[in-house]
Amino acid sequence: MGQSKMAWQPEENGLRQILQLLKESQSPDTATQRNVQQKLEELNKYPDFNNYLIFVLTKLTTEDEPTRSLSGLILKNNVKAHFEKFPPEVTSFIKAECLSSIGNPSPLIRATIGILITTIVAKGELRNWSELLPTLCNCLDSEDYNVCEGAFGALQKICEDTAEDLDNDSSRPLNVLIPKFLQFFKHNSAKIRSHAIACVNQFIISRTQALMVHIDSFIENLFFLATDEDTEVRKNVCRALVMLVEVRMDRLIPHINSIIEYMMLRTQDDDDSVALEACEFWLSLAEQPICKEVLQPHIERLIPILVKGMRYSEIDIILLKGDVEEDEMIPDKESDIKPRFHKSRSHTQKHQEGDEDGEGSDDGFDDDDNLSDWNLRKCSAAALDVLANVFREEILPTLLPILKETLFHANWEVKESGILVLGAIAEGCMNGMIPHLPELTPYLIGCLSDKKALVRSITCWTLSRYAHWVVGQPHEMYLKPLMTELLKRVLDANKRVQEAACSAFATLEEEACTELVPYLGFILETLVYAFSKYQHKNLLILYDAIGTLADSVGHHLNKPEYVNMLMPPLIQKWNILKDEDKDLFPLLECLSSVATALQSGFLPYCEPVYQRCVNLVEQTLNQNFRNLTSFPQANINQPDQYDPPDKDFMIVALDLLSGLAEGLEHHIEGLVASSNILKLLFQCMQDPMPEVRQSSFALLGDLTKACFQHVKPCIVDFMPILGSNLNPEFISVCNNATWAIGEISIKMGSDMQPYISMVLAPLIEIINRPNTPKTLLENTAITIGRLGLVCPQEVAPTLHQFIRQW
Repeated sequence: MGQSKMAWQPEENGLRQILQLLKESQSPDTATQRNVQQKLEELNKYPDFNNYLIFVLTKLTTEDEPTRSLSGLILKNNVKAHFEKFPPEVTSFIKAECLSSIGNPSPLIRATIGILITTIVAKGELRNWSELLPTLCNCLDSEDYNVCEGAFGALQKICEDTAEDLDNDSSRPLNVLIPKFLQFFKHNSAKIRSHAIACVNQFIISRTQALMVHIDSFIENLFFLATDEDTEVRKNVCRALVMLVEVRMDRLIPHINSIIEYMMLRTQDDDDSVALEACEFWLSLAEQPICKEVLQPHIERLIPILVKGMRYSEIDIILLKGDVEEDEMIPDKESDIKPRFHKSRSHTQKHQEGDEDGEGSDDGFDDDDNLSDWNLRKCSAAALDVLANVFREEILPTLLPILKETLFHANWEVKESGILVLGAIAEGCMNGMIPHLPELTPYLIGCLSDKKALVRSITCWTLSRYAHWVVGQPHEMYLKPLMTELLKRVLDANKRVQEAACSAFATLEEEACTELVPYLGFILETLVYAFSKYQHKNLLILYDAIGTLADSVGHHLNKPEYVNMLMPPLIQKWNILKDEDKDLFPLLECLSSVATALQSGFLPYCEPVYQRCVNLVEQTLNQNFRNLTSFPQANINQPDQYDPPDKDFMIVALDLLSGLAEGLEHHIEGLVASSNILKLLFQCMQDPMPEVRQSSFALLGDLTKACFQHVKPCIVDFMPILGSNLNPEFISVCNNATWAIGEISIKMGSDMQPYISMVLAPLIEIINRPNTPKTLLENTAITIGRLGLVCPQEVAPTLHQFIRQW
């Protein structure tokens, strides 16, 4: 593929090859696809291959549009992967072609060129492509609709992808662009109006100065578009107002009543996607301190709108297979299983799991997995939930009549939405609902056996939202019937119901704790039976329900008949799973809770479990070491060759070892003696990943309590590492390190003396820092106290630095 100095022209032969390749790449056959990939790699070795690709996209009108667009998308991938290696004349050719073809009459070709332009800009080329923005800006004024629309399409993509670069660019392009965009809000083409708002919308959240100076004219223009007929325009107007609530509420206040009226109207828009954008407004508004004051006059009219939005639409029901009542025999598609994230152990003196970050707030509005995750139903329910928290009982006079009408409705979709409403207001309106619960709870327990699966599943969730109240009443009245019915639903023939029941039961376990002890046999029988019944996805939720049960009833689980029911199916799963299977995470977490609860009852199972955890830690460390030695530069230069190990395996294994040490106490001594766990722990404690260090320090503390004779020889190596991790920026790491130092000092006694100097100063600094979380403060205070106990000479002189003026 030669090239002379005159304007570049493709060679016939080269062009033929490339067109052949583009045709083949549209074939569904995988062998052909592999072949195409291979040829593309080869062609990338020719410097002007990319010239051919842009030529096909912009010039070759003899080919059909999908083929030409594909040529542009292959070029986009090349830009992403190899742009730095393009010869300068190829780069300039591509840039010039993009700009001269921006107004291509075909919307598909224009859009592809827009994608190509933003990909080049994302490569940091805003600096080296000085004519880009002025050219696009001039194109906006073109009489030719295609040129204007093509330029706007490209600008919208650039604003979406590189808003920050535009704002930081030294030539201040936004000072020109933003006023320019605002002029187009009144353009006669809806597509252009929509582009213009979408461009400006990229700069709201970052409070870009160039937009803030024009904020009033922006808002004025938005109001002008309030009655626009076009769906995309309405969607973008709603999006803008939602963000403005967060950023410039001060500017919206003068118009707030008409904005609320407008948003109530849009929340009922015939187009669901517009309604969803509008419905987000109530979520944003609820976070504003002024919410109650401005919404008070409208709330009575807003609530019925939200309730109406909480119904399943016909299309939802089709997507959810709402008419399929029994599907328990159908295996899950792997793609339906969401990745799970392990929550590492957090240690406090009292040893409960710390929930520092207020996690675990599962408000249940994401229960319909196969739906495009966020939809009007969930958004309306979430809005009702947050507004119930703002207005509390005040909304009940409006809501109760609606509830009476929907809950007992003959039509199942309406009834289902009523049950969802009841669950959504549980947190905010609990006090006002209490008088009605004695009547509603038995009704809901009855709904657990409704003939529609979608009614049964939502009822599980709603009842779990009232679990706290149920547990506080005499057991015979509600807890026992609820538990009996919920456990039947755990064994439902419908997978969605199984999942909802399992999650609801886990919530009930957390609320009831040891109140469940009398029913343990019955509960275990059900959960163990579910093992043989569940498909892949629900098994993972079942592990969680069993782990939560163990956390909730503790040592009461340690009865031979319970152990013999529960352990065989868990160990059977444990033996089937391979070391690299991600399903080990939830199973290891579950076993960790079970081991801690069973204590000595876990002894018959502990050796193979212990051994495998040590192996998982060792394998991960070895793989990491191999990577770092064989590819020292790989992670910098060739990230594609670098295959870092999944450290979650190591973290979960460390946490299960902690559970074993905590449950088995001195019984674990023999296992520790015959393994290299302390050597491995020394490496884990120095891992760059905070979660690994956090779990390492938890294990160190637990081993210190369980078998200090094996930890003691390593203290001289461990203490400097602990000292250097007293950094409150990593709250959980710092917390566990502090706790471990305290446990070590109790065992060391006066031998702790040489180490006081490396830990005391950082501990004092933590205790005197403003805004230190409560758990960390308590841990730090207790650890300083323990150090003072064993080494009073060393600690006493620093007393004045931390003792509070009581």
